[in-house]
Amino acid sequence: MAENNELRKAGLKVTLPRVKILQILDTSAQRHLSAEDVYKALMEAGEDVGLATVYRVLTQFEAAGLVERHNFDGGHAVFELSDGEHHDHMIDVDSGEVIEFIDPEIERLQKTIAAQHGFELVDHKMVLHVRRRR
Repeated sequence: MAENNELRKAGLKVTLPRVKILQILDTSAQRHLSAEDVYKALMEAGEDVGLATVYRVLTQFEAAGLVERHNFDGGHAVFELSDGEHHDHMIDVDSGEVIEFIDPEIERLQKTIAAQHGFELVDHKMVLHVRRRR
């Protein structure tokens, strides 16, 4: 089972709640899920996993590098599986839709700007808040 291998590689013990939560994150059509979204999906699947466990497991996954936490809408955390590939996000302020994008020019410019100020870019997260043109 792929989830078991991912947990072991991350140094986490394979437990049923961890496997189930990882499966939900992996199979959901939505890439950015809140702890409550994961909990609801578990309940719909008939799994007996408490909300506190979901929060605890997601925090463990984040510490192990399996997921990334984002606070897109002012403190409401959502999680996405870490795939090792960097990308940025746009948030539609009207619908809440999250759009992922990669732009090599923006990536290059960020490194250049950091260097111009005497720094080396180590990491970054860019979130653009957007609205569809009318």
